[in-house]
Amino acid sequence: MAKDDPTDHALAAIASILDQGDSQPSVERSISEDSAPTLVPSDADGYFKVGPGPMEAIRLKWRVRRANNNEYFVDETIGENSAAIVSGPMAKEAAVKFVDDRESDAHRRFEQLRHEMAGRAAALEVIRKGDL
Repeated sequence: MAKDDPTDHALAAIASILDQGDSQPSVERSISEDSAPTLVPSDADGYFKVGPGPMEAIRLKWRVRRANNNEYFVDETIGENSAAIVSGPMAKEAAVKFVDDRESDAHRRFEQLRHEMAGRAAALEVIRKGDL
């Protein structure tokens, strides 16, 4: 994992939002969970996935784009107005796999974070009630 991985920054922001006293964490469903499997365009240009998160402003997005020389790049952004972190050049299949892997990893890490936050909330509730 890269030192300045944007996924880490987004997940840290999500954690700080969830950590602000909501003792009953809500269940979030990602766009990917609500939609049919993503279809990859034949040239992969425009293939994209969206990561999980409670707010659009900190949600990760990955989009494949094709350069003129048939090399592919992946633009990774957080929210709507962030500058893209560009990965590439790579082959079409590698770009699609990169997007799928990053999205899958973000979902796994988000679920892990959600479970951790739910555990913290439960522990705080026990402490508040004086059962400990």
